[in-house]
Amino acid sequence: MKVIQFRIEDRAAQYTERTIAVKTLVIAGWTGRDTVAMEKHIRELEALGVKRPAYTPVFYRVAADRIGTAPSIQVSGEESSGEAEFLLVKDGGETFVGIASDHTDRQVETYGITVSKQMCEKPCADTLWRLSDVAGHWDALLLRSYATIDGERVLYQEGNVTAMRSPEDLLAQFASHGGQLGNGTAMLCGTLAAIGGIRAAQAFEIVLEDPVLGRTLRHAYSVETLPVVG
Repeated sequence: MKVIQFRIEDRAAQYTERTIAVKTLVIAGWTGRDTVAMEKHIRELEALGVKRPAYTPVFYRVAADRIGTAPSIQVSGEESSGEAEFLLVKDGGETFVGIASDHTDRQVETYGITVSKQMCEKPCADTLWRLSDVAGHWDALLLRSYATIDGERVLYQEGNVTAMRSPEDLLAQFASHGGQLGNGTAMLCGTLAAIGGIRAAQAFEIVLEDPVLGRTLRHAYSVETLPVVG
């Protein structure tokens, strides 16, 4: 279980504090609504040796302790990278939306996706929105990420959330496989293709923008690489 102190931002840009105990962490994969874009991402990973999924979407379980709001993470070796994903969190009967990074060890991913998801922390912003506040204009939301590579901050991902299944559709798919977004559950919900291809970086910045209400969720984190000695 991971206890996180979140801020809930309402439509009027007012904040309330909310402590949420995350007991179940799920990583949804291959969630593309746009099959062309999803195929591009599948090919990106195939180029790294990752096998195609047996079905889509898929739902990986990860230790709840992996999610957190820390400004830095430690990883083994130089084969990991982040990716921006919208986040769903259920607490007290309410569903909230956030932004998180499915930081993943790409070398391990070539022989075990579930294990690779477990290898790295899943950084997230400390602010959430109520899903009910954005549901009416969901398709207007934008995802973006930046990577600092060799000291240069570059645009790494950018696109509309319409690239992924909507929360309603995704949760219906989850339910069809016996899952439920119950209280204390957090789910990362899929990502965009990387501009220039998947690669490691010294830092990542993830962004979810709501142009209708004029607000943004953002989280930045640095990556410390630990040596692999055997």
